[in-house]
Amino acid sequence: MSHEFDSTVLREYDMRGIIGQTLGADDARAIGRTFGSMLREAGGSKVAVGYDGRVSSPMLDHALVEGLTASGCDVVRIGMGPTPMLYFAEASMPDVDAGIMITGSHNPANYNGFKMVFQGKPFFGQDIQELGRRSAAGEWTDGSGSVETQVMLDAYIDRILESLDGIDREYLSGLKVAWDAGNGSAGPALEKMVAQLPGEHHLLYTEIDGNFPNHHPDPTVEENLDDLKAIVAEKNLDFGIAFDGDGDRIGAIDGEGRVIWGDQLLMIYAEDLLSRDKGATVIADVKASRALFDHVAKHGGKPVMWNTGHSLIKSKMKETGAPLAGEMSGHVFFADTYYGYDDALYAGLRLLAASARLGKSVTQLRSEMPNMLNTPEMRFQVDESRKFAAIDEVKQRLADSPDDVNSTDGVRVTNDDGWWLLRASNTQDVLVARAESDTQEGLDRLMAQIDDQLEKSGLERGPQAGH
Repeated sequence: MSHEFDSTVLREYDMRGIIGQTLGADDARAIGRTFGSMLREAGGSKVAVGYDGRVSSPMLDHALVEGLTASGCDVVRIGMGPTPMLYFAEASMPDVDAGIMITGSHNPANYNGFKMVFQGKPFFGQDIQELGRRSAAGEWTDGSGSVETQVMLDAYIDRILESLDGIDREYLSGLKVAWDAGNGSAGPALEKMVAQLPGEHHLLYTEIDGNFPNHHPDPTVEENLDDLKAIVAEKNLDFGIAFDGDGDRIGAIDGEGRVIWGDQLLMIYAEDLLSRDKGATVIADVKASRALFDHVAKHGGKPVMWNTGHSLIKSKMKETGAPLAGEMSGHVFFADTYYGYDDALYAGLRLLAASARLGKSVTQLRSEMPNMLNTPEMRFQVDESRKFAAIDEVKQRLADSPDDVNSTDGVRVTNDDGWWLLRASNTQDVLVARAESDTQEGLDRLMAQIDDQLEKSGLERGPQAGH
């Protein structure tokens, strides 16, 4: 027996596909069989499994568990919930060696996929390619593992609420906050969490609905925050928090309805952290604003720019011992008093805690940030065979540039006008560009430099590609 996956399913950070086209029960069964075999070879035997609110998730859950037990692994089913609840189960249950979350994250309703943790580390990149190779070769162990069910929700909520230990309850009692679950799998956890918070709280779309009837659950797209902005304005609230489809990415707005982007949230978290942990390392991805790196340094921290990708950031945190990291996409990782994974519900509570500890409203914290002019993340289609080659060509042409050229992940060029970035996506056949300046003229010059480099590689900044 063996199984070949559709080539589009084996991605850099997870396995993902379109139900009924590139992903189905046979794929889930083979993932369980192969992942379980790899875990047994590494000396592990027990896997926690959870799933999100998509219509296809229970079917994939059933097949995945079949595959895991057929490899000889025991399974702890934690049921439906946000991805961080699965991460929590894997990190906190003493005899669990790995975890698999069935989730399509922020993708359209007809997608689904698998995020995996293997012996406390993210399972990505070469691990996923190896899983595909072994599955095609039928390199599977045999066995008959057991299955048990464990409810994790209460333990998970209790754990994340610890982030408010020692915080002035009177301050929290005065807060007025809106929360938008976007009909994603964080809804019931959010209801349970907010029920234990002091203050005034308004909840939107906490009912899990895999068809996402109100808006798409991706808080990095500003139009998805319209309902949150409306309720914050109508009820005169202090700020609002939104989650993606599986609860591992956060979005936020302040009391004036201004978006607080991923790197700006990280500025707030860093200021709070560095007030207690001087000299700490803070990691952000190459798409983050210069203002963030300057802010970390100004508050006595050590800023590190690293590759985009939640698995890559988590690995770098383990390597450097950094207590805090984040991405533009809204993944934020806390390892100071938490486990180092991305958890948007926990991040939401840490925003309340930061405001209280710093003695400033979220709106004030947002207002204190420098007004940088930056482009949104621009994504444009390029042939898969050209995307990395084109970036290499840009690097070679800039080898003798007087500008500061950082090639950590693609090319990030800093000069007197600001900075621009060009990188190849690890998950799609697109190039990603971004630029930031203090002035519109500077931004125009930076964009012209991007266009010049693309033209020299026979490409152009053509139609925008979706996520």
